[in-house]
Amino acid sequence: MQNDDHPNVLSKKLLKTSNAKVKKLLGALYKGLYEREEAIGLALLSVVAEESIFFLGPPGVGKSLIARRLRYALLDGTSFEYLMSKFSTPDEIFGPVSIKKLKDEDKYERLTERYLPGANVVFLDEIWKAGPAIQNALLTILNEKVYRNGEEEIPVDIRGIITASNELPPQSESLAPIWDRFLIRLELGNIKKFQNFLTMITDVQDVYQDDIKPEEKISQSELNNWSNFIDRVTLGPEVLNTIQLIKIKIEEYNNRVGVGGDQIVIHDRRWKKIIRLMRSSAFLNGRPSVDLMDCFLTIHCLWNKPIHREVIETIVVDAVSKHGYTLAVNMNTYKKEVEEFEDDVDQEIRVKHTVSEEILITFEDEYLRLVKHDDHFQGDFVSIGQFRELTLGEARVINFYDSEKNILNRIKATRGKNEHSIEVFRDSQSTTYQLETKLAERKEVIIKKPHPVVNAFWDDRYQHLTQKIREQIENMETNRPTEIERLESHLFVPNVYVDVVRKNYEEVFKSLKTLLLRLEKIQFAYSNPDLKSLTD
Repeated sequence: MQNDDHPNVLSKKLLKTSNAKVKKLLGALYKGLYEREEAIGLALLSVVAEESIFFLGPPGVGKSLIARRLRYALLDGTSFEYLMSKFSTPDEIFGPVSIKKLKDEDKYERLTERYLPGANVVFLDEIWKAGPAIQNALLTILNEKVYRNGEEEIPVDIRGIITASNELPPQSESLAPIWDRFLIRLELGNIKKFQNFLTMITDVQDVYQDDIKPEEKISQSELNNWSNFIDRVTLGPEVLNTIQLIKIKIEEYNNRVGVGGDQIVIHDRRWKKIIRLMRSSAFLNGRPSVDLMDCFLTIHCLWNKPIHREVIETIVVDAVSKHGYTLAVNMNTYKKEVEEFEDDVDQEIRVKHTVSEEILITFEDEYLRLVKHDDHFQGDFVSIGQFRELTLGEARVINFYDSEKNILNRIKATRGKNEHSIEVFRDSQSTTYQLETKLAERKEVIIKKPHPVVNAFWDDRYQHLTQKIREQIENMETNRPTEIERLESHLFVPNVYVDVVRKNYEEVFKSLKTLLLRLEKIQFAYSNPDLKSLTD
């Protein structure tokens, strides 16, 4: 039995209470906003994970509103908000220079308390308009969580940096490092559902008002405590395998587009940050381990340009739907072992040889041709259907055709005594005609009984494989992942991905049972060999 007090074990009580609190807090943050649940959820997640988020969208879609409401989520935190322009100065962002320090101590220091370095949540609008001096200082904060204030390096306690713009950063080497530091990237557009649009434009409540109760907010001490526990969240093999597969598929995409193409470049640091984000997501969802639903967060973390987003989503969905639990339970290994067993048995007990035989030649898929040695009888073809209806000794009237398939004769005929022949009755006489045939080959299989020693070896192999697969099935039945039962309740991933995860799990379960059935058929094949000739 696990002890919740053990340092490496996540407290079930903490998971439950933190999940309940965040769920209630998100509900409060959603009020007055429409179709912005995902954006608010990801913004809050970025704060808990101590990461940054970038919103891309036109003016008036709620980018700044989301940031302002997010600052209400913290009980005792401070926030800083600024709209960048090409005329913005470092004084406006990082604080004015202390005249007293400069005059009395000859030190160049800024008064940072009410500015970005002293804040916990930061919102920078139109981020790409910032000048080089601001960009350089901001990059140091994003990289090292420190601000160089004169001669000193001041640690900053910024939980989350929210940035926004209506455009992507220009193609500039100076902006590329900052763009790379924004872990989550989300596009925002206008409200899509007409009813939500009508409700929004007629709503009179003040969406900028802080109406969140103090007990619903997250304190700094809670964030610190959560951060310690987030590092203990585990990652199962299905998640690690999926992440690895996503990385491989992105590399394959880059190879296809070529060096000069539009490659998706992702450095190792970003992958590490993504894992931290997924751990935070699992924790806030009340789980001690990351699951496949958390993997869909990577869709917002891996694109560099909007055109990449669809590519990334396809790769992630494909990785989860086809390989999630499949890789975790070594499905491919089981399939390979069963196939090899099946091939070994087949090669040992099935002796194949070729048999030649005469078969009828069909013309236009409807007719058979008579082999005639005289011209006394008019008609070269008979229909396949009428020939099949003929029996030996019972004459019936059928049609005979010329090469153009025009009827030349209607006369009585029966099946001939020889194979592939027809007997025609005319003028009180009968004439037998062969039908045109060709020589064809078919494969025939002779089943032989295996040697008792081989039979015993196969029995051991059958028992071993059967036991392994049954244990895996029992494990999936007994330890069914909790996320399968509550996929719809994920706080940060839309429900559109629920079926992807559930389908993969059910397919793996079904595939394991199919393998058991194949093993039973293999055992029956070598235990009950049929000594008769079987057509392959």
